[in-house]
Amino acid sequence: MRMDTADILKKVRQIEIQTGKLVEETFAGEYLSVFKGQGMEFAEVREYTPGDDVRSIDWNVTARSGNPYVKKFNEERELTLMIACDMSASQRFGSFDKFKQEAAAELAALFAFSALKNGDKVGLLLFSDQIELFVPPKKGKKHILRLIRELVAFEPQRTGTDISLALTTLSKVIKRQGILIFISDFLAEPETFAQPLRLAAKKFDLIPVIIEDKLERALPLVHACLDVRDPETNEEKLFALGGADLNRLLSRRRQVWTEQMDRLFTPLKIEGIWVDTALPPADPVIEFFKRRARKLRR
Repeated sequence: MRMDTADILKKVRQIEIQTGKLVEETFAGEYLSVFKGQGMEFAEVREYTPGDDVRSIDWNVTARSGNPYVKKFNEERELTLMIACDMSASQRFGSFDKFKQEAAAELAALFAFSALKNGDKVGLLLFSDQIELFVPPKKGKKHILRLIRELVAFEPQRTGTDISLALTTLSKVIKRQGILIFISDFLAEPETFAQPLRLAAKKFDLIPVIIEDKLERALPLVHACLDVRDPETNEEKLFALGGADLNRLLSRRRQVWTEQMDRLFTPLKIEGIWVDTALPPADPVIEFFKRRARKLRR
């Protein structure tokens, strides 16, 4: 349903207030501790000295000179944070008090305002089975509020999902390394986006945010029939809810899908953030930051 201007402004303001408090109390410091040092620019090469990290050796210069040389980098003052958000029809589903798309907007705002607090650039890509909108990275509160407005009110032209296209596009159009927050329900066969994900993970600090709804995991055991329509394909099916067979099937399919995702993420050292629409969306993000900060301190 299309929102009028007053409702859009009210929702954007609500997200700004809620998110701003969380950023001030928790996220800004966690964001800085987790992502500091991700933005690096090449400065020069110099001769190797004992104690230098051997991973920084410039093998081309070393081969030409006959002596070991290392690359020296300077930490950049700012990072580039890209937020990619799935706008397919499956995102406009919710069995609790919010749609997956609403949870996605809140999550994107948390990352965007954290980046704003640290003076970083933020960009946005919205996708379905086509690229719906691309907003290049910029700084400033006005820019962040524009991104949130797009996340709240944007009306996509298509209903399908093409994760591969979104990843490939970002790898091509974003020239610098940075952070990529990729928000989706990932309701696609993992092998269809495996290669673009690998390429994106080489360029970006890639953080998948997987949004789920409890009805996608289990249906209520009531004696009734449910006519279900796939919002992306318009395919309809009739399901009987009285027995446990359907839930066993759902559970098995989700287990297989989760294992496929794990096999895809683990070799790339990608850690996803799993978000349940029935719970506060900020909580798993906070836990992610804490886990990652602990790993960096080791």
